[in-house]
Amino acid sequence: MRREPLGNGFFVEVSENHTFGTDAVLLANFAAPRKKDTLVDLGTGCGIIPLLMLRDGAPKSAVGVEISDEAVELAQRTVAELGIENFSVLHADLCDLSGKLPFGCHTLVTCNPPYKANGAGLQNPVARQAVARHEISCTLRDVVFTAARLLQTAGRFCVCHRPERLGELMTLMHEAKLEPKRLRLVCQRKGEEPWLVLVEGKKGAHTGLRITPTLYVEENGKLSPEMVDIYGIYKEGHL
Repeated sequence: MRREPLGNGFFVEVSENHTFGTDAVLLANFAAPRKKDTLVDLGTGCGIIPLLMLRDGAPKSAVGVEISDEAVELAQRTVAELGIENFSVLHADLCDLSGKLPFGCHTLVTCNPPYKANGAGLQNPVARQAVARHEISCTLRDVVFTAARLLQTAGRFCVCHRPERLGELMTLMHEAKLEPKRLRLVCQRKGEEPWLVLVEGKKGAHTGLRITPTLYVEENGKLSPEMVDIYGIYKEGHL
């Protein structure tokens, strides 16, 4: 267990089983929370996405939903040590939130879900890490339809995933009436295929998808200027 500094006086407690990667940082940035937003982060893990947002002054409130007791303990310890009053961590299965969270009233839902379908590819022998990477405790359908139930009309759902599952993700969002409104591809460097896709859907919205410029992680063998800006405070002293 260790503290990872996030800048602005913020940090996050992480462990070998529950840490975070670039995709979580990019999703927090892509979601662009507003000061009035009420956020639910599904599968919050150590709480990194709400913490990055709150570090920058938004949203108004946040709830992190997490099924792992170890991850919940890490996130709750961080919240307590930082004295954050508008971020709570709910130990629950995102597939079973009835009576635990109100539906139809939140303005923003985020999720960095397991990327691999259960049974697809080699599965990590460590159970906690397997749950984070494979759809063992929830499927992509579970995530999308839970987000739809939580959001109010015009509320936003922001998610990151692997490009090879983009078609499935968009189909599920259409079915759940979370109309895809914004999409961004992430490439390691120019000339390479994307390794991540960021998608924003809006509940009950009309069709109309905006594809924003590709984000390149590296330029000339180092972090691109945009990545430096995104990482700015978080990587303070580590660039």
